[in-house]
Amino acid sequence: MGKKTDYDETLERLQVAVVETQAWTIEQGLRTLIVLEGRDTAGKDGAIKRLTEYMSPRQTRVVALPKPTEREASQWYFQRYVAHLPAAGETVLLNRSWYNRGGVEPVMGFCTPEQHERFLHDAPRFERSLVEDGIVLVKLWLDISKGEQAQRLEERREDPLKRFKLSSLDAEAEARWDAYSLARNQMLEATDSKFAPWTAVATDDKKTARLNIIRHVLRCIGGPGAAVEAPDGDVVFPAAKHLDRLYR
Repeated sequence: MGKKTDYDETLERLQVAVVETQAWTIEQGLRTLIVLEGRDTAGKDGAIKRLTEYMSPRQTRVVALPKPTEREASQWYFQRYVAHLPAAGETVLLNRSWYNRGGVEPVMGFCTPEQHERFLHDAPRFERSLVEDGIVLVKLWLDISKGEQAQRLEERREDPLKRFKLSSLDAEAEARWDAYSLARNQMLEATDSKFAPWTAVATDDKKTARLNIIRHVLRCIGGPGAAVEAPDGDVVFPAAKHLDRLYR
């Protein structure tokens, strides 16, 4: 076995803190909800894998919902997400969330302008109800540059082991880059709040992003996690307040 790198050692130390912090949340009966959004290839899957690697399988759930069924499409928009909210002692990670309607759906024409506008109005109200009921809500926007995204998409196409990372929307992510940027900015501005703020993560350097995501999540949860060092402010920063730092 090779010598551990600085990254490996730091990741291991942070994962120990994750285990200790989750044990505390279970003892306290806390409900933790982590929303991970971002452009295609921004590293949501990798970040989730490192964050949850040693977490309790019984108290941890990663949710990535498929396209809604015809029945679900006729429901109140947030309804199908409510069923996946955490109970006492549980941590739920949403790999994409209700914010599909803030980005993918309006850009791709999967919702009407009226539905999009209604969502931007309703999302903060929905999240306020979650937070006021005691849920610890962490919202992360993973941002990536256009050049890095193109390179990662090409790697997916060429690597047979990354077959399940490919989707029919990958080409659209590149072709509609500007439209996604506009939708992102509108979403971050409209749905950022004191009780549920957006935090952006620059992810061109995957490993640096992962470490800083874990630091941020731990400090948001508190308990043992509060003792972890603060994330790098050049990598993790308030999203809606620093739109100029996001990739155009």
